[in-house]
Amino acid sequence: MIKYTKDTDGIVTLTLDMSDSPVNIINHEVGRAFIPAIQQLQKEKEKGELGGVIITSAKKTFLAGGDLDYLYETKDASEIFNYIEQLNNIFRSLEFPGVPVVAALNGSALGSGYELTLACHYRIALDDPDSRIGLPEVNLGLMPGSGGVIRLLWLLGLEQAFKILVSGRVYRPQEALKEGLVDEVAMDEDDMIQKARNFIYKNKNVCQRWDKPEGKIRRGTLKTWRNARFVAEQTASFSKNGHNNFPAKQAILSTLVEGTAVGFDTAVRIGSRYFTRLIMGQTARNMTKTFWYDYNAIKKNANRPKGFGKFRPGKIGVIGAGLMGSGIACQCAVSGLEVVLKDISKPVAERGKELSVQFLKDKVAEGKLTKDEKTNILNRITATESAEVFKDCDIVIEAVFENATVKSKVTREAQLYMEEESIFVSTTSTLSISELAKATNDPTDFIGLRFFSPVTQSRIVEVVRGEKTSEETLARAFDFVKKLKKIPIIVKDNLGFFVERVYNQYLLEGILLLKEGVLPATIEQAGRKAGMTFPPLAGCDKNGLKNVRVIGGKFGDQQAALEVIDLLTNEYKRNGKVNSSGFYEYESNNEQYLWSELKELFPPKKDQPDFSEVMKRLLFVQVLEAVRCLEEGVIQTVGEANLGSIYGWGFASFKGGVIQFINDFGIENFIMKSESMEELYGARFGVPKMLKSALKNPDSLK
Repeated sequence: MIKYTKDTDGIVTLTLDMSDSPVNIINHEVGRAFIPAIQQLQKEKEKGELGGVIITSAKKTFLAGGDLDYLYETKDASEIFNYIEQLNNIFRSLEFPGVPVVAALNGSALGSGYELTLACHYRIALDDPDSRIGLPEVNLGLMPGSGGVIRLLWLLGLEQAFKILVSGRVYRPQEALKEGLVDEVAMDEDDMIQKARNFIYKNKNVCQRWDKPEGKIRRGTLKTWRNARFVAEQTASFSKNGHNNFPAKQAILSTLVEGTAVGFDTAVRIGSRYFTRLIMGQTARNMTKTFWYDYNAIKKNANRPKGFGKFRPGKIGVIGAGLMGSGIACQCAVSGLEVVLKDISKPVAERGKELSVQFLKDKVAEGKLTKDEKTNILNRITATESAEVFKDCDIVIEAVFENATVKSKVTREAQLYMEEESIFVSTTSTLSISELAKATNDPTDFIGLRFFSPVTQSRIVEVVRGEKTSEETLARAFDFVKKLKKIPIIVKDNLGFFVERVYNQYLLEGILLLKEGVLPATIEQAGRKAGMTFPPLAGCDKNGLKNVRVIGGKFGDQQAALEVIDLLTNEYKRNGKVNSSGFYEYESNNEQYLWSELKELFPPKKDQPDFSEVMKRLLFVQVLEAVRCLEEGVIQTVGEANLGSIYGWGFASFKGGVIQFINDFGIENFIMKSESMEELYGARFGVPKMLKSALKNPDSLK
């Protein structure tokens, strides 16, 4: 568990090596193992035989974090609090052996794993580009619970600590050095250990900042004008931008603020209380379910067809050098793949490659890439006008204009040169994959990949299986998407696939509310307050009103929404953001505001509905359609539905996605509310059979 070795200089190395696990995590077993090690250190110190301590790992990672399974499953708040306090006591005792303690990070240190390093007097990271360092707990609706918030406060100051904690970002070693999360980076493990020894030799009487009699929090307490203003701004932002939907961010700020007014140990205990409150709350359970358990199930290939070896593509062909094609080419190159980017002429293809140049320049400016890495990525993209280059490509992806004739033409041309075992991909968003596959020599090797814009930033890809797509092709496409560091969501070939089909219900509901006389501003505010990335009318404009019309409404009671679209597009020539006029007006300075004539076309009714009812309509209509998609096999699993909803169209992340929303609301309560809404508003709120069955089998929605 923890290997204890001592050299002739009296320097002890504690090597973390958790049994029966590929990575080290902090749990009861590891916590207990620290106690005898610390007791032995204290004995060595009392004898005058301890020169210093180096903590490192026998595994590829240093320490991956806490025991999330234990925290997620435990229902007793006092048990959680006592567990966290035990860890705090262990970490605190590392600060008092009377000798320097150095963390030698030979790999990733995340969450409570990184909190352990903060209890050390010095942190040295191995300069490995695959290593990640940081505190990502906020992404699961949590906060660091083992003193990390308060230690960062003392080391970096309130403002910088807050920004790091609420971002949930993890950093490469060089980035971590720049942010002050580590003190030094090393070229290799020998260099890392030598640097650790050098620190010990030069700092015999080292003491943590917070344990010095004269010690002060860096950049002051809340009494400073800058910190007071910053806290006021962030508090207002929670309401304005986050609509108070993310308690973890509020808990982090509260811990930091309260931590400036009390002693270190009291401040750490305050953090333990906030952590316990979060872990017992529903928001953390929602987010942990989706962003940890659902995500890791897909990451571990739970949804991938079985029986096929891992597909390792080397070279990718991309047809079409527009925004979509160039984005795909860039993402492939960033992921280490060779890419040929084809368009009607080489200059056009080169212009597409230039889009990658700008994207990579931005990453260099942000410190996320080095100049050499940028050059190597660009060298992997070859612009061309010839389809002959596809002869040695493992995958060819068409990303041309959304027209079946054009797509079929480029498909036939590419297949003249493609190898027999290669697969062909279409990036269509509205056309049938099964129909497009008719242009190929072998439809079993044809599949759809629905990328979302911008490709380099979006997290998911819909893997669209046509009627004749083989299991092996599906497995290969799944592996390819993972290679691009994106989440593959397998969907059936139907109009709108999963994302657009469900999202369209939300957009149409916003239009129906407008038609019924609900104030446009109320509709938009309800969407934002509900946690949606885009309010419904703005979302219509972003998608384009004609595109919303293509997906259409499944229910007769949505006909009124389609009539509104027809009115705006045909009579007023307003099609959305694409022509700077839709439900909104768009200024050249990127300002936008609701079209003033909406109130004349759709007069607001005197008795406006309850605001919470508007929110429920916007949310329930999405959730019910998502359940229908599960019922019909459009999407296979709850996890894919949850992640697809959040990353695909911006469903409320604090609710954990469309299906977890039902668990949050309560299955029985959700059904009762849906039934009452069906009576009031129409068949689109009807309860699917699958949902009624879940009353007897709640695990079917987990």
